[in-house]
Amino acid sequence: MTQLHGHHVVTGPELRATFADDAPVRRGSFGRRLFHGIVLVLLLGVITAGAVGAWAVMNGVIKVPTAIASKAPASLCPSGTFDYVPNANVQLNVLNATSRGGLAATVADQLTARGYKVASVGNSDTSYSGTGVVVSGVKGQAAAFNIQRNLAGTDYFQDNREDESVDVIITPGYQGLVDPQLVDQTPGKLLCPREELRIADNSKWPVIPTRPAGQ
Repeated sequence: MTQLHGHHVVTGPELRATFADDAPVRRGSFGRRLFHGIVLVLLLGVITAGAVGAWAVMNGVIKVPTAIASKAPASLCPSGTFDYVPNANVQLNVLNATSRGGLAATVADQLTARGYKVASVGNSDTSYSGTGVVVSGVKGQAAAFNIQRNLAGTDYFQDNREDESVDVIITPGYQGLVDPQLVDQTPGKLLCPREELRIADNSKWPVIPTRPAGQ
């Protein structure tokens, strides 16, 4: 320590030591402030980008592909080609959804005469007003194809049953079976003629029929 006239004189080594102690503190403080500033700028950028993106989507400037694709209706009609299986291999349930009493029994007798196996006859409810409805599970699609060739103009629906049985629901538009001599027995596809109408106007799609309790 150096004294001059009773006063302390700071020497060069002491001065360097003082600055050496303070420098790291000042550098660290500046670094933290710089880091905080960068984080704040990035955060503001993300918020701004999100707001602009949301505005663009809501106003149609940006179109989201998944949202557009979700509007396309999935096909309900099987696309496979089926051979015409023998009538004797088809097991049916014939249901009457009209106001004409005894119609299911009459149709069942006609189908039995053609060699079909009719397991049950009953009534059903449906809002469909076409010729008829043919319902089966995946295993019964070939049999359902056979029925559509004998009952022209029907709509096919698939349900979750695991056997090969087919439900034939007679609806108000029914006018009779195809003449046995005129039945087309060449391979073909199941028909869902109202599917395009469903795509155009969902309100006109008939309620999928349900089997009566105990059937």
